[in-house]
Amino acid sequence: MIRDRYLQSAVFEDLKEKMVFIGGARQVGKTTFAFDLIGKMFGSPAYFNWDSRADRREIMAGRWPGDADLIILDEIHKLRGWKTLVKGEYDKLKRKYRFIVTGSARLDTLRRGGDSLQGRYHYYRLHPFSLAELSNTGGAFEVFKEIPLPRKSFVSEFDALYDFGGFPEPLFRQNARFLRRWHNEKVERMFRDDITSVEQVRDLGRMKLLSDMLPERVGSLFSANAIREDLEVSHRAVSNWLAILEMFYYHFRIAPYGSHWIRSIKKEPKLYLWDWSEVADPGARFENLVAGHLLKLCHLLYDRDGIKADLFFLRDTEKRETDFLVTIDRKPWFAVEAKLSDDKVAPDILYFKDKLKVPFAYQLTRKPGVHKLDRGVSVVSADRFLAGLV
Repeated sequence: MIRDRYLQSAVFEDLKEKMVFIGGARQVGKTTFAFDLIGKMFGSPAYFNWDSRADRREIMAGRWPGDADLIILDEIHKLRGWKTLVKGEYDKLKRKYRFIVTGSARLDTLRRGGDSLQGRYHYYRLHPFSLAELSNTGGAFEVFKEIPLPRKSFVSEFDALYDFGGFPEPLFRQNARFLRRWHNEKVERMFRDDITSVEQVRDLGRMKLLSDMLPERVGSLFSANAIREDLEVSHRAVSNWLAILEMFYYHFRIAPYGSHWIRSIKKEPKLYLWDWSEVADPGARFENLVAGHLLKLCHLLYDRDGIKADLFFLRDTEKRETDFLVTIDRKPWFAVEAKLSDDKVAPDILYFKDKLKVPFAYQLTRKPGVHKLDRGVSVVSADRFLAGLV
């Protein structure tokens, strides 16, 4: 069964005036989204995958079906100079066709091709399924307003996301054996089919070891230097590998929020995975799940509405810490603390809420049926809070 996705209406409208680029992790559902959902909205889509030998010949020859309304180019970023090719075809044929370009890398930052496409496309990052998307809730939030909490609980949907992640195949199969094999195949194909086709990596074996180490470091301050020592490679190599893995949507990093109101730490980010089901530790997985939902909110606000929403964490030199802060134009909107089972308000979120004048603060717990206000902090079950996002 093909499920509707949260970006459908926005992408459909944007295609009327420009190309749309859709980036996202391998197997997050980009092809299904572009062909089965957006394509059918236009009527007659034509799909070309650069990994197919036959499709490559058609792309390079510029042979497009005459009865198509929408041209979908998948993984074409693997072609050196792809932006020049796409620019030429779009400028020539934009009155006849709509164009979607999809890829398992950050298409807006890939170095090849320069900025020749500037002004010709809108870029979206397709996220895994979230609780609001899975339960058909959410979307009613307003910037700088309190997150609307649905009256209903969504415990079973939350448990499915927690256990199997938000990627469509394992989420809807809900089979532990399938999930383990899917993890192995996804990571192997990311290295074999994606990374090596775009980037030159001298020591692919150690880079794979690096990816194996990341799930254990989720949620803690991340030190590239410590990784360097463990792998016995240079700091430059580790930094480059991390940047590549981030570009291919394996992980993301969030920075500490800086303000003159607090003496914050300067450099170390926190790291999370796009697929939180790889994280073994229960508390870290819960925190990663929350991080993924908040990043999805920030990306949607930026990609769809042009609102500069960002995700940070809070930590000062006195080691007070709160897991997340969502900002709009660097101004605090709401803070979030993720506690797996504790529904007693953490002192640090109270401190930062007062010090930074954060309008709203939430402490999330996996416990079902929790919702109370304590000294301005809303302590609420994660399933209800996340169902109010996107």
